[in-house]
Amino acid sequence: MTQNRTPKNPTPKNPTPKNPTPENPAPKNLGHLDVLISGASVAGPALALNLVRLGARVTVVEKAPELRGGGFAVDFRGHVHRTVLTSMGIWDEIHARQTHMGRQTVVAADGSPRVDLPAELMSGDVEIFRGDLAQLMFERTEADVEYVFGDSIASLTQDADGVDVTFEQGAPRRFDLVIGADGLHSHTRRLVFGDESRYLRFFDHYVAGFDIPNHLGLDRTGRVHSEPGRAAVIGNYDGDPHRAGALLVFRSEELSYDRRDVTAQKRIVAERFAGFGWEGPALLKALEEADDLYFDAIAQVHVDRLVKGRVALLGDAGYGATMGGMGTGVAVVGAYVLAGELALAGGDHRTAFAEYETRIRDFAKGCQKISGNAGPFLAPPTERRIRNRDRMYRILGSRPLARFFKKMTEKAATGIELREYPY
Repeated sequence: MTQNRTPKNPTPKNPTPKNPTPENPAPKNLGHLDVLISGASVAGPALALNLVRLGARVTVVEKAPELRGGGFAVDFRGHVHRTVLTSMGIWDEIHARQTHMGRQTVVAADGSPRVDLPAELMSGDVEIFRGDLAQLMFERTEADVEYVFGDSIASLTQDADGVDVTFEQGAPRRFDLVIGADGLHSHTRRLVFGDESRYLRFFDHYVAGFDIPNHLGLDRTGRVHSEPGRAAVIGNYDGDPHRAGALLVFRSEELSYDRRDVTAQKRIVAERFAGFGWEGPALLKALEEADDLYFDAIAQVHVDRLVKGRVALLGDAGYGATMGGMGTGVAVVGAYVLAGELALAGGDHRTAFAEYETRIRDFAKGCQKISGNAGPFLAPPTERRIRNRDRMYRILGSRPLARFFKKMTEKAATGIELREYPY
């Protein structure tokens, strides 16, 4: 139930790292560590923020030419998310930039309402655009972290004392640790752990997202329409009277396509939504004109190990889900735990990585369980299941059961006991 968004801030520059100010000194127990993070979406900057608080020297490499804007709205819920974000110093800022999303309404083909979904069911305690969250953490770290845009890791060679890294563009360098925080289709994971076909579990659905004109006149509200095996969501999350976001989900066998060929992806989506009712024609017209298409399988990452020598996986690269699994919350908590364990271990990666893997694995799996039903929940395979889902929506929309459902989702989000870390 989310909306693409383009960046509102200028292209970032690659800053020269600076020391913390005398008024706000960082602990220096990780001052001897030189860490490379691959990926500057959410998990990477979150880890960078925590590491520089502990005195580590951090470089973030991102293949995109600038900080990525856009993306979907993401939410946080429960005391674990709140504790981590408060410690990181960004809880209040997230609230200041939140979407203020309201109700979402399931509608029939003629647009008539069938059931309303309260905001707290879909948007957690607070919701923010992924691009705004990334920008926020970039702003908090740009003075102390070396960000390298428009480049990526070409090769990694480990030995007992460090990791030699070559880059597609820049000169080779050596680091103490390398963290793969580069998403569901992680390049770092492929280099160190093997091809993604070993780790990516497909869940029989695909999702597409893109901006559209706000022709329904929505104001921080959304509309959902489902037909057997496919669904469309139109939402306005930021109050912009001219712009909304579309989310399309469809059931499918696993498809073979070039992830860089946007034209081919548009063709796939258009073919699957031919004849779709409700706002189908308007959505397909907007799809044809869209320059911000996101398209991917609904899938999960399941790896045997999160660490290998001096390399570790963080966020979607290690335990991601395309949608519905509170992946952003898990990534931020994972970044907090990983940096904290390095601090407790005095920078000993063997001890810290083992503790990180032990503490985050079950937590991540618990959140992933929720995401497995995202496709069939939005796009049930039959009319009967659509009606059953809508009846369940009506029940969940009642105040007592809405509170119960909120507690159930918070159970996964709070399924980890945080240790005291020296932040």
